[in-house]
Parts: sequence; C-alpha cells; structure tokens
Amino acid sequence: ADGFVVQTGDPEGPAEGFIDPSTGKSRTIPLEIMVDGDKAPIYGETLEELGLYKAQTKLPFNAFGTMAMAREEFDDNSASSQVFWLLKESELTPSNSNILDGRYSVFGYVTENEDFLADLKVGDVIESIQVVSGLDNLVNPSYKIVG
Repeated sequence: ADGFVVQTGDPEGPAEGFIDPSTGKSRTIPLEIMVDGDKAPIYGETLEELGLYKAQTKLPFNAFGTMAMAREEFDDNSASSQVFWLLKESELTPSNSNILDGRYSVFGYVTENEDFLADLKVGDVIESIQVVSGLDNLVNPSYKIVG
C-alpha cells in the first residue's frame, strides 16, 4: 500500500480469508494486543478504544519488517488469513507513537533477508517462513506445536 506496507495471504477462491473446511464458514481471529508489563493480552479492542493512550505494546511497530495481522479497517476482530509487513524504518514509526501500535496484532519481525520484503509483488509466492523464537508462546489446543 503505497510503499508503507506489503500484504499477502488471501487464499484462492470466492471468499475473502480462510474458510474452515470442516464447517464451511469463514474463520476470523480476534485482535490481540500485549501491553508491556501485563501478564495476559487484551482481546477484541484497540488500546485507543480502551482509553489506554499511553500504554506501551510488547511488540511495537518499530522496525522495517514488523509483521502483523491484516483486518478490515473498522472491524477489530476481522483478521483471517492475511498478514502485512511494515516497510518503513523506526524513525518514521517510533514505538508506541504511531497510528498502528495498539490497533493491529503484531506477532513477529523479519530478522533475515529483509531486502526481499520490499521487492514482493502480486503473484510472488512465499515458500516458507520460520519461527526462530517465541513458538512457546503459541497457545492453541487444536494444533500440535512442532518445534
């Protein structure tokens, strides 16, 4: 989107997002924000909606390659299959002082080969992504964590 982010992850088919093959229904993921110092994340509301304007997020949009869940602009809990990466450096998006922190679920950072990120274009295929740390934080009883 105008050199600010690169977005991907919409599966082929007539629907937008991921359709659960067992139910035939769209699967969405709630907004999840972890405030620095809190023991549990906040779900379903932005920090702004909660009046937490000065709260510091544990994973801020502060670096080229910040990875977050894409969602509809006015539906905090509409994320499904699409992700986006920030294409700006931290001086343009200072931690907890930009319009993205506390509004989108950040869940990672590109740590290698970030030069390829800015070159992604329509039709490119991301063949693999590897979690290098933090997999132990994934809590989802319906999936077996391999690591």
